[in-house]
Amino acid sequence: QVQVVESGGGLVQPGGSLRLSCAAAGLTFSRLDMSWYRQAPGKERELVARISMFGGTNYAGSVQGRFTVSRDNAKNTVYLQMNSLKAEDTAVYFCNARDPFSTTYWGQGTQVTVSS
Repeated sequence: QVQVVESGGGLVQPGGSLRLSCAAAGLTFSRLDMSWYRQAPGKERELVARISMFGGTNYAGSVQGRFTVSRDNAKNTVYLQMNSLKAEDTAVYFCNARDPFSTTYWGQGTQVTVSS
């Protein structure tokens, strides 16, 4: 059974930091491309960051230089370190796993709220 589970969301003040985690079970983690998406109220879901099975990364322009995606294959976990958070980063953050057959799996999402 495949499970993708995010954690680490919460309320943070502008300029603060949070680290999200996403654990994937039931899959060969080292062969997965992992991505973080977010969806703000009334907006479409958008790609935030991606890390390939080989470790290559790419980011949305709005988070470049502030967010860092990383992975620990020994722990079957991908992370999103978010620094210098802004109010516009408020959203539900979703983890996505894509296997070599391009089948994708989604987590249930974790809320990030940036507010003073």
